[in-house]
This record gives sequence, C-alpha cells and structure tokens, in this order.
Amino acid sequence: MNDTHDKGGDSYRSFLLLNEIATEESLSQRDLARRLGIALGLVNSYLRNLVAKGYVRVKEFPPNRYAYLLTPQGIAEKSRLACQHLSSFTTLYRVARQDFLHLFRRLKEEGVTRVAFCGVDEVAEIAYLSLRETGIELELVMDTEGGGEFFGKPVVSIPQGLLAGNHPIIITSFKRHGPLRDELGRRGVPAATIHCAVSDDTTMTLSTEGL
Repeated sequence: MNDTHDKGGDSYRSFLLLNEIATEESLSQRDLARRLGIALGLVNSYLRNLVAKGYVRVKEFPPNRYAYLLTPQGIAEKSRLACQHLSSFTTLYRVARQDFLHLFRRLKEEGVTRVAFCGVDEVAEIAYLSLRETGIELELVMDTEGGGEFFGKPVVSIPQGLLAGNHPIIITSFKRHGPLRDELGRRGVPAATIHCAVSDDTTMTLSTEGL
C-alpha cells in the first residue's frame, strides 16, 4: 500500500469521523466503528489524533461514558476536508452509477426480475437509482444489523433477509464489500448469487483518491 493511498484513506476517515461527531448524537467509539465499517482500535487511534490536533474534545459522563464534540477548529477542518473530497465523491458517483447500471442490465438480460441489496450507505442509494432504470424490482434490503428504512423498505438483518427469499444479492457498499461477501459466504450463500458492481482494483483506485 503506497503513501498516497495511506494519506488519502486517513484523510477521508478523519472526515467521516468529524462528520459523524457533528451530528451531536452521543456516540460511543463502538457506534462510530459500526457506522464507518472500520475496526474499533482504528477509531480509537483516529480520535486520539483528532483530539491532539484540537479538532475534537471529549466530554465525560459518569459512569465511564464519553461524548465527542467538534471544536470550532474541528468544524473548520470538516468543511476543508469536505471541499477536498468533493471531486472524489463526484468520481465515486460516476463510477458507481455506470458499473451498477451495467450489472443490472446484464442481470435483466439473464431474466432476473427481483434482487436484494446488502449493505446500506451512500453507494446503495446510487445503486437504487441505477436499478430503477432497468425495471428490476428491489425485493428487500439487508445489512449486518437491521433497522431503519431504505426508500420505503425496512432494512433487515442478513439472517432475516436470507430467510425471506432466494434472490440475487447485490452488495451495495464499496467500503464493506469484502466483509459483507464473507458474511454471506459463511451463511451458505452460493458465490454465484452474490454480485458486486465494482472490482477490488476499482475500489483501490477510489480509495487512493480519498474514498
């Protein structure tokens, strides 16, 4: 992994952490790790760095609970990083839109009429826009943990989703596509029924640009 990729990934993860903290919810490090799809120890390391730079302050609530708040410097840094990564988000949208559309058109030609999404984040929304252009129906949406809605459909856990039907599964998270594929495989889903629009090489390219 080269230095450019390391710096881009660090910068983007810092932006994501600042963005989550800016919601002013009382989030634990475990909550942040789950939302961002990264290891708990990595979240701890990034938070320590952000605190040391003066971007985040820690507020303690007994017993042994903490809240993370943006400082004025942190708010300014979040805005700076947002501008820095705008071009990367544009690239992500363009690549994801094209690749998902290609995937769904191929499945349509194979006679697929309904699919399931696995992994809910900003990429899943892009996938849904591409899906609507092909006439394929979205049957269900699942993630590692259920809860919430996605375009009017409840998000269920992976075990619940697998019990609900035998549809082709589209992995709709780039940053978590590896762990999600592994989880589906552990639960006995045939590899031939799992689809991901973007290859590892493309994901690495996007990561190098800051994604």
